[in-house]
Amino acid sequence: MNTVLIILTSLSIFAVVYHHALYPMFLRWFSARHPQHSVDVTPRGFHQSKLDRTLPTITMIIPAYNEQEWIADKIRNLSCLDYPSNKLSIIIASDGCTDKTLEIAYNTIQEAVCSDVHIEVHDFEHNQGKVALLNQLIPQYSSDIIALSDVSALLSYDALLIAAKHFENPNVGVVNPTYHLLDPSSEGEKKYWEYQTKIKQQESTLGSSLGSHGAFYLFRQELFTPLDKDAINDDFILPMKIVEQGYQAIYEPSIKALELEHVMQDEDFTRRLRISAGNLQQLLRLFPLLNPKYKGTAFTFFSGKGLRLTMPYFMIFAYIGSIFLLSNPIFLVAFIGQTLGYGIGLMGFLFPTLFSNKYCQTLTYLVTGHTANLLGGLNYLFNKPTSFWHRAHK
Repeated sequence: MNTVLIILTSLSIFAVVYHHALYPMFLRWFSARHPQHSVDVTPRGFHQSKLDRTLPTITMIIPAYNEQEWIADKIRNLSCLDYPSNKLSIIIASDGCTDKTLEIAYNTIQEAVCSDVHIEVHDFEHNQGKVALLNQLIPQYSSDIIALSDVSALLSYDALLIAAKHFENPNVGVVNPTYHLLDPSSEGEKKYWEYQTKIKQQESTLGSSLGSHGAFYLFRQELFTPLDKDAINDDFILPMKIVEQGYQAIYEPSIKALELEHVMQDEDFTRRLRISAGNLQQLLRLFPLLNPKYKGTAFTFFSGKGLRLTMPYFMIFAYIGSIFLLSNPIFLVAFIGQTLGYGIGLMGFLFPTLFSNKYCQTLTYLVTGHTANLLGGLNYLFNKPTSFWHRAHK
């Protein structure tokens, strides 16, 4: 029995170390030896060019639910993208908004800066949820490319030109940008997203970028398959269903998506609970991607998303197992290390002012993230959360 406990505890500790340290180290080593090649884009300078004829048509869909604070800036930002106006359509889809989103949108599209851009505002009277909205709208458009973007995210002016260059490769099905936070809620959140950006970029060198961010991504319209009505992380499942069809998801660092919305820390935890429930759902529904035929993508899907889902259970077993094996000096050291790490993470959550050091805040964000992962997964198993909109108020 003691031998079994040693083996299981050792495997749990290895899983924790592998996911948090060894896997990122391998990605860093591999990506340094297999760097992505940037595409060569000829600037238009907002002027018509003969090359415009070869560019794909793009329909950008902006789902909106009570976005009065950001909708005007979003429309102006999209109006300033450097892309031929006859090849770009922008759809603002108001999903049962109860604030002034519609009024502000109609007023903004009348501004001079928007005069050369085709913008439609669709008013859906009843809130039906983002997934239902996408399933209804995307099949209606015959554009070569569909782009999806959050209202609160601003895009770099050449984003569409760079993406169009990637789509010249017939094997590319999805293009993802670099996600940036304008105002992180904490140092831990800032470090987390910087870490995630590096990981996503490095993972893409092994196969495909894993999932997308709702702030902005693009895909071939013909590859879209309707989402399940109860899909939670639609911005992960949708692009990975395209990867499952044999296409590649590209990560492009030079395309920027800047998140304007600031989410308070208590609201951030609620959001992460929902995302964590989606992590379990997407693993179950994208299980075929673990097939070795997907090569590097299968490896990164298992090492990244797969282990992230099971990580709270490995961490719990590693800690409990270390307690029962304290007589062994190796497990004594493991117990002390885990106790210090979890203790600092908890103190940083309870007393953020006292534990404001960036390392403490990063550790706090990590521990609370795994806590949300555990609770969110259990919530999905027993409560089956829905996919309707939930605004995070500033």
